[in-house]
Parts: sequence; C-alpha cells; structure tokens
Amino acid sequence: MNADEQDVAAVLAGDVERFEGIVERWQRPLVNLAYRFVHDEARAEDLAQEAFLKCFRSLAQWRRDAAFSTWLFSVALSVYRSKLRRLEPLRVALAELEIDDRIDERLYERQRAERVRRAVDALPPLFREPLIVFYFQEQDLASTARVLGLREGTLKARLHRAREALRERLREVL
Repeated sequence: MNADEQDVAAVLAGDVERFEGIVERWQRPLVNLAYRFVHDEARAEDLAQEAFLKCFRSLAQWRRDAAFSTWLFSVALSVYRSKLRRLEPLRVALAELEIDDRIDERLYERQRAERVRRAVDALPPLFREPLIVFYFQEQDLASTARVLGLREGTLKARLHRAREALRERLREVL
C-alpha cells in the first residue's frame, strides 16, 4: 500500500489529520495545474485549496480502479472547470502576437512562450484542457484520458484538433 492509499484509509477510518500527508504530496502539482488555467499564483492556490476540500469531502468515492493521483487530478479539474466557466473567454488580437525582431534571444523566447500560452488560453475548453493536462502536466495518454473522463480515441482526436488550432493561430507570428 503506497502513502496515498495509507492516508486515504486512515482518513476514512476517522484520522482526518492524515489528510495533511495528501496535501503535502499533491499541493504543488495541483497549484501548478490551476496556474496553467488562471496564470495567477494566488488564484491558483485558492483553486487548489478548493480542490483539496472537494477531494476530502469525496474521498470515499475513490474507487481505486485508477491511481489516486488520477482521481485527484479529475476532482481538481472538475473544480477548476466549474470556476472557470464563470469567466469570460480570453480573446487574443493578432496584433498582440507580433514579435519585435530587435530584441535579444532570451526575451524573444519569453515572448514566444507567452504567445503560445495566450494561444492555448484562447482555445475552447474542449481543446485547451487536454493540452494542459497532457503536455503541461506531462501525463501519459491513458492518465490524461482518465483525468478528463474521455476514451483514449476521443482524447487523441481532441489533442490533434487542438494542435491544429494552435498551429493555425501561431503560424503567422512564430
């Protein structure tokens, strides 16, 4: 039994203080995932805290047919989606994506990364979420599919469409 399984069993048996172990192990990954959506450290920490609260309340629902981390990321993504639905979608003007050729290489790379991030942010959630979980959280295909509640074939199609949409958005500026 790994540390997550031990802590879950202890919490479900009444030792709620053992949930602290789960938080310590998974806080940074959940904050990082939230940050990929909101690009604000304080908001990302708040979202992660809400995800942990939902996880704590739903702990008995973990069926153990997948890794605890997969279930935890699914719960967190559900919380993040719920909160982000209330926000206005980001619109990026093409002019904002232009790159000044006179800047040094590091600044150019930073600007390029920022443009890619903005282009990802501007994608519809249907395509943005698979990209973030698969590439930025470095999950494999099977784990990403489980986190998003999709079949692998559906995930592959969405990732393909997302890459195509990004390629189209970034073609003129990168």
